[in-house]
Amino acid sequence: MDKKNVLVTGCSRGIGLAIAKKLIDEGYFVVGTSRSKIDLANLLGSDNCLHQAVDVSNEDDISSMIESLTKQDIHIHCLVNNAGITKDQLFMRMNSDDWNSVINTNLNGVFYLTKSLIKSMVKSKYGRIVNISSVAGLMGNAGQVNYASSKAALSGFTKSLAKELASRNITVNNVCPGFIESDMTKELSDAQIENALQQIPLQRFGTAEEVAALVAYLLSDAANYITGQELSIDGGMYI
Repeated sequence: MDKKNVLVTGCSRGIGLAIAKKLIDEGYFVVGTSRSKIDLANLLGSDNCLHQAVDVSNEDDISSMIESLTKQDIHIHCLVNNAGITKDQLFMRMNSDDWNSVINTNLNGVFYLTKSLIKSMVKSKYGRIVNISSVAGLMGNAGQVNYASSKAALSGFTKSLAKELASRNITVNNVCPGFIESDMTKELSDAQIENALQQIPLQRFGTAEEVAALVAYLLSDAANYITGQELSIDGGMYI
């Protein structure tokens, strides 16, 4: 396909924004979502984009967005399910809201949005879906039972959906970042950073741009034969 439209959720900052910037550079038209209204064109330095204020855990929000895109004749060829939240707490202190809000955004949101777009991908016999998981979903992390559970579930989601959709030329893959430089890691103490680095063979945190490059590859024609895979981008942390 010469022209590809991609929808990137959680695009206001961090990994999501880096992915959107990379895909703009690659020639995609980017539909970016975030819960709050933002000037996406200014953030990306390009008018080749459209922002939609959407809570991915809200089915009505998603339905309204899809209706709006349809009216504008914008067909989504590629989907990057990046939106996610954390509500870290030791399990003994974790309440139902801590659990449900994380599951609703990180897992149910992926279901709602993917479900809303999959029929058009099947009809056109083309699609690329990349889910942004986490190394926490592969190896677990104390204080993140809710978050790790939501991300681990994306493994089964990705592999099962990949098997269902392969015959329609739709690939589904899972990207699992480790420690990535972000506003969150900037708040870590020196001791916490040192402890983290001891677990990473490459002895550094990754960058959002490195994650974005991997996502761009998985959406490209060069990755046409890759589906149902989990790709860790963690400096060797999970080996």
